[in-house]
Amino acid sequence: MSKNPPNYISTTNACKLCTPLGASIAFKGIEGAVPYLHGSQGCATYMRRYIISHYNEPIDIASSSLSEKHAVYGGGANLKLGLINVTKKYHPRIIGIATTCLTETIGDDVKMFLRQYEQEVEGEKPIMVQVGTPSYNGTHMEGFHDAVASVVDTLAGTGEESVTNRDVNILPGFISPADIRYLREITDDYSLRATILPDISDTLDGQAAKTYEKIQLGGTPFSAIAAMGSAMASIEFGHTMKEKSGGTILSEKYGVKNIRISQPVGISATDRFFDHLSQLSGVEIPEKHKAERGRLVDSYVDGHKYIYGKKAIVYGEEDMVVGMTGFLAEIGVMPILCASGGKSGKLAEKIAEATGDILPEQPRIHEGMDFYDISELAETLEPDVLVGHSKGYPLARKLSIPLIRVGFPIHDRMGGQRILHLGYRGAQQLFDLIVNACIAKKQGDSPVGYSYM
Repeated sequence: MSKNPPNYISTTNACKLCTPLGASIAFKGIEGAVPYLHGSQGCATYMRRYIISHYNEPIDIASSSLSEKHAVYGGGANLKLGLINVTKKYHPRIIGIATTCLTETIGDDVKMFLRQYEQEVEGEKPIMVQVGTPSYNGTHMEGFHDAVASVVDTLAGTGEESVTNRDVNILPGFISPADIRYLREITDDYSLRATILPDISDTLDGQAAKTYEKIQLGGTPFSAIAAMGSAMASIEFGHTMKEKSGGTILSEKYGVKNIRISQPVGISATDRFFDHLSQLSGVEIPEKHKAERGRLVDSYVDGHKYIYGKKAIVYGEEDMVVGMTGFLAEIGVMPILCASGGKSGKLAEKIAEATGDILPEQPRIHEGMDFYDISELAETLEPDVLVGHSKGYPLARKLSIPLIRVGFPIHDRMGGQRILHLGYRGAQQLFDLIVNACIAKKQGDSPVGYSYM
């Protein structure tokens, strides 16, 4: 893995997004929650723009709206006034407060301000969950995972509602609403009662409504979060996150067994996920999913000749890069460059684990990269496809190769929130997408054209 610094100081075109953006999306997956950024109004506006263009759903992100004056004198007064206004306007059950670069740099003591707010403001107040998320300290994935950990640390307990020996926590990381709905279907088929945290399946992919809802229906129920400490196990997707996570907090505080696995992308990774579900539930893989796996294997055989040996550059957030790299190796595509803006130090190790003995040699793996670096390397690596989010489109256009859009953000196509990545079903959709993109490229480049494969 390359750790050589680039030959410039600034980031030219980042292969990551802001830390508080990830925290905002995590908070949107909690029932009755409003994300609140302690910082300037511009931060909230930027993040709303990014989130709305991917999910095509309205999203409100509150802000303490700090100005130049507050950079000198501190933002405590604005933070407390903003909390009062949000409570009056939205009536949230939870306010998820994420800090920004400005407030972290000037050293605002948010925990002290919140204690003062509790003492100074009368009446019923929403629950406050606070997380420190300066963008210079990580990526949107760190913000997402840190927010989930703060929610668990603040709200989880042994619960007041009845629990069963079939309760399980699923901490899926930053995946699509379609993936979350599919996870719910899978756990239901295993007769497990799953608490999925966070759950953006409705809040960021809802139905058409006649009136605007200030807080969209859905999200992980508060009562379910409160009972997470009584589950028999947690399954946490992702290997590149910090050691302290939602799953490890539940393990340390309540003794809930934590099973940390890679995102189940492709057959091998999904097999491991289903094996864990079978062990927890005592149920063999349901016939429906066994049949989906069989059809997927059959499609691998059918489409192998169109994609075998094709070279791919994979980029994006680290756990998605690990999952997609393992899947590409599985279907016969050669990952030649795996790049991420994250800097966990674990990317090379986890890619080696995901690809096993499939690849004749490991791809080039780079952490802390931006698209300037990726573009320079792509000129000599001569990839056949790019696999990642929409920010790679200018490079794909420059190289005249297909872009397989996965992950976040998808700004230049409809349905980014409905892309299925996980499980046998997600692998089937991704496989068909990649094969057809390669066929379309060959067909388009043909001097005579053809209409039959």
